[in-house]
Amino acid sequence: MARKSRPEVRGSEALEPGAHGAGALEPEARKTRLGVLISGSGTNLQAVIDACAAGEFDAEVAVVISDKEAAYGIERARKAGIDAVYLDRSFYGQPALFTAAILQNLESRGVDLVVMAGYMRLLGRAVLRAYPDKVVNLHPALLPSFPGANAIHDAFDFGVKVTGVTVHFANEVFDSGPIVAQEPVRIEEDDTVETLEAKIHDVEHRLLPEALAAIVDGRAQVGEDRVVHISPKA
Repeated sequence: MARKSRPEVRGSEALEPGAHGAGALEPEARKTRLGVLISGSGTNLQAVIDACAAGEFDAEVAVVISDKEAAYGIERARKAGIDAVYLDRSFYGQPALFTAAILQNLESRGVDLVVMAGYMRLLGRAVLRAYPDKVVNLHPALLPSFPGANAIHDAFDFGVKVTGVTVHFANEVFDSGPIVAQEPVRIEEDDTVETLEAKIHDVEHRLLPEALAAIVDGRAQVGEDRVVHISPKA
């Protein structure tokens, strides 16, 4: 695991460049490089890794960054041969320094799109400004309803009959920003918080890759009205 003074990098950085000259194949187009931020078990990270491997969209996970040393998502990244970094927030002292460390790890790997998949912190301003409309967040409710870290419990306790999942571009306001995709989830009379969580997670694992596919393919664009407009697949 990473030393607190320096993040640990796992996995390979890149393949050796292909041969050139007579008879050489044309180089493949560069895939969109994803940087995934996590805080926990990484089930949504796994959904993204699997979608990339299946060719559902032309992207690859370049790095996984966790703010929790025990996050199982680090192990998921390692098993997939993806660089994994643990950053101890307490080591950096100031939030701005912690944010700078995140940004350095993203930029040094040529990340094009940042994905917060169960990352339980407000992302620092420096990263958001370096990646305008390129930071995707996953939220377990139908925003703008039930923002915050306890969205599933809040929706259940409030007694709403429908909640859901939102994928949106993050900005400097917590759980705000242009919405890319949403899907409702009904709360049935016999649901518990635990069964509702399971239903929400099932939708997350499907909706996040679908939203990323629209973004990577260039079909999802933020208009001047700050609304995301999605074109149909070709």
